[in-house]
Amino acid sequence: MPARRPEECDTILVDAINKGDLEAAIALYEPSARFVQESGEVVTGHPAIREEMKGFLALKPKFSIKVTGVQSADGNIALTQAKWSVSGTDAEGKPVTMSGRSAEVVRRQADRSLPPTSRAISSVSA
Repeated sequence: MPARRPEECDTILVDAINKGDLEAAIALYEPSARFVQESGEVVTGHPAIREEMKGFLALKPKFSIKVTGVQSADGNIALTQAKWSVSGTDAEGKPVTMSGRSAEVVRRQADRSLPPTSRAISSVSA
């Protein structure tokens, strides 16, 4: 389901991750989207974002997110900010918890959907 409002981008993505649906999560991004990790590393495009998400989905994560801000001048490009937390289990069966903040830029498409063009993760704490 495509996002129609900027804040839906985060909630639809979290829903796909919580379901373990990698392809639905990837489909929410523009084909040339950039994903900026806390380390500053940038991955670009569906194939690279898919590889990053595979590792994350291996944790069988349960994600929660709260959109804390949306800025847009005309509704066609927007910046969203969110606070998130996630819990899961690593390969050794140990619990993993993380929380942090994220920001993303979304751009309205011809079909009126709003896939992210870029997402940045910051302030991660374990």
